[in-house]
Amino acid sequence: MSKLAQILLGTWFICSTNFPMWLKGNKTSPTFTYTTTTKNSADSVLLDEVKYVKKGETKTITGYDYPNPNDSSAFVWRGKGLLRLAKSKWKVALKDPDGQWAVIWFSKTLFTPEGVDIISRDRQIPQKTLNHIKSLMADDPLLAKHLIDMQELPNK
Repeated sequence: MSKLAQILLGTWFICSTNFPMWLKGNKTSPTFTYTTTTKNSADSVLLDEVKYVKKGETKTITGYDYPNPNDSSAFVWRGKGLLRLAKSKWKVALKDPDGQWAVIWFSKTLFTPEGVDIISRDRQIPQKTLNHIKSLMADDPLLAKHLIDMQELPNK
């Protein structure tokens, strides 16, 4: 397992995003939880569980993240179960040296637009830290174009 995959293990809170699914308001408190699994092979992959609350009930979207052999910061997500035909590419575009936050970029799919999530180990990111992250994003052409649409999520 890559060093990056090891850093990702555990639960992350989505603190700021431009992803429409989180901005509509009917799905709240989104988190990513990464654990390791071998999924019928000798190579470790990440089990990726996206959880959110809808109408007071916790929902889960589960998939597997396979390392991209050409980019050590990138993964290919494949859904589990009914979502097994769904696939998306994503990468850790920025990360905190102390492992407390990261910026995830994800590609456009048939069902979703290209976008960015700022994730954190804590439910909220201090405003000073968020401003620092956004200044780093402004210097990255892949991320800068998403800044205009970013919104902070109220994680409770």
